Amino acid sequence: MNSNRTIADTLVMKKLAIVFLMLLSSAAFADELYKANATASYYADKFHGKKTSSGETFNMYAFTAAHKTLPFGTMLRVTNLENGKSVDVRVNDRGPFSESREIDVSKAAAEKLGMLGKGTAQVSLEILQLGGADSTTETSKAAVEKKFPELTPNKRWDIQLGAYSKRENAEVTAQKLVDAGFKNVVFQRTSEITRVVIKDVPTENVQDTLAELESKGFSDYFVRERKVESTTSSPASTIDAK
Repeated sequence: MNSNRTIADTLVMKKLAIVFLMLLSSAAFADELYKANATASYYADKFHGKKTSSGETFNMYAFTAAHKTLPFGTMLRVTNLENGKSVDVRVNDRGPFSESREIDVSKAAAEKLGMLGKGTAQVSLEILQLGGADSTTETSKAAVEKKFPELTPNKRWDIQLGAYSKRENAEVTAQKLVDAGFKNVVFQRTSEITRVVIKDVPTENVQDTLAELESKGFSDYFVRERKVESTTSSPASTIDAK
């Protein structure tokens, strides 16, 4: 009897350890810039209604994507580096089957990214939530609708409005924000992209700032906790002067 109980306890501990490691893995990938510059394509009518590699039925009107290696259920933020438009998608299929392309998005996602005409686009990919065995459609839908994390008191936040491979496109968005009356509009640069950000917003002001953005037509944004080490630079002098 004691031997059976010991075996059962060992199995329970192993399961708990696996769950714990999965949680650690998900946390490590949250809000991670996975690819700074990759090629995206899209798929639509030809595959609509057919089974995906995950077993789901492909719906070209849903915000989903195919990726070669990321776990099913992974939530990605895809940003078109040409126009700064972003969309959140859930990985539920395998592909694209071309070495030069990183991701296939659904037609709905491609439309939101503004890439239907060209068929492909250079994009950045950010992992919002790493998928796993317990990923569900309901939790993924909730992640798509969640534009910002839980706002902890006494913290500072950055609100990103776009990410661009060309500096001049970032400057256009920054100028629009300044013209609309927003303060602390800066660039955050990596070696590949320039992000347009309203920086250093205290927790108590985030909701009001988002509401103001929405009312002035800026609906593509997301919020991340501000890091002191973030590399920032003020926008062009013509913007600073206003």
